[in-house]
Amino acid sequence: MQDENKEATMKQDLTEHNHHLLMKIAEQLERSHIAEYTELLHRPWRLIWLNILSGSARGVGIAIGFTFFAATIIYLLQLLGALNLPIIGDYIADIVRIVQRQLELNY
Repeated sequence: MQDENKEATMKQDLTEHNHHLLMKIAEQLERSHIAEYTELLHRPWRLIWLNILSGSARGVGIAIGFTFFAATIIYLLQLLGALNLPIIGDYIADIVRIVQRQLELNY
């Protein structure tokens, strides 16, 4: 009788443990938004549209970021060129002249 109680208790503990693990897995799946992903797979045109929008936004963001970065670098090079440092100043002045010529040719 006592062995049957121990076995029943062990089965109950194992069942509770499995239930706990299953709930943990379900929670992780909820957090991973797997339902939204499978919904997108069933609607390919929506997936394509979202990818086009996100790609365009990423491209615009990269272009704006690079523009600010390049403008900052050119500004700093102009400041360094104005200091008339012997070797570095000539090199920077050449780079600034090349960039300015290129900008004039594009307009």
